[in-house]
Amino acid sequence: MFEKVALIGIGLIGSSIAIRARKENLVGTIAVQSRRAETVKKAEELGLGDSYTTDPAEAVKGADLVVLCIPVGAVGAVTEAIAPHLAEGAIVTDVGSVKNAVVTEMAPLLPAHVHFVPGHPIAGTEHSGPEAGFAELFDGRWCILTPPAGTDPAAVEKLAAFWTKLGSSVETMDPRHHDMVLAITSHVPHLIAYNIVGTAAELEEVTESEVMKFAAGGFRDFTRIAASDPTMWRDVFLNNREAVLEMLGRFNEDLTALQRAIRWGDGDALFDLFTRTRAIRRGIIEAGQETADPDFGRHKKS
Repeated sequence: MFEKVALIGIGLIGSSIAIRARKENLVGTIAVQSRRAETVKKAEELGLGDSYTTDPAEAVKGADLVVLCIPVGAVGAVTEAIAPHLAEGAIVTDVGSVKNAVVTEMAPLLPAHVHFVPGHPIAGTEHSGPEAGFAELFDGRWCILTPPAGTDPAAVEKLAAFWTKLGSSVETMDPRHHDMVLAITSHVPHLIAYNIVGTAAELEEVTESEVMKFAAGGFRDFTRIAASDPTMWRDVFLNNREAVLEMLGRFNEDLTALQRAIRWGDGDALFDLFTRTRAIRRGIIEAGQETADPDFGRHKKS
């Protein structure tokens, strides 16, 4: 599908793109870039690309697809560095989980002769680095594309086809709407997980209790989320603050109502809420976005 793909950043997402694109024979050559020499070396040891560099401008030369697999806070500076070296007709995209800030940062810096199609594969694990990638990461997951007004439909279709061949289902969406949806489905849950795990860690230190030793399944799932890449998530919250604060406000209102129900022994209100949330869980399983297997399909090591 593409003669040369430049992967700017080679963590979990970038390395998974490289592995799957190679497996599906979607690309001619892959240029791998990372700002850290040791990361570039590790990517080369893993055979993730055909050329390797710490210079993003060098990586994008001659590429007909450029994918920024970097924290949202870094897209502006990197776009400025690569803009003069982008080939005519190249598709430029990203994988950040915030889209309006990405469009605002990148669009003014890109030359008119390229196609800008921001993207967000909704897939990931708590692991990071080039060794974290695997071919099946995108299977059965959504990838949302948020092309600005006036983007060439053919470029959007071609990138959508690429993500489809990587295993994703693809949908297009307005950048601001994307950020509001992801605020409640991803960003606020991560914030809650970070907070709960942080509170438990403080409790462990202050009381010398056995919080960690006797952690139940619910807490373990929070710790998995809270182990996600700190740089990436710092940038997500700083760049999607408006939507996150809006959803956090709604969450706090609902939490106050839940607190009131517990205080006054309103069992009916609690039962009704838990019934509704149970139905949502079943809906997610039916939509193929989760498994009903015991322990969420994560089998314990023997």
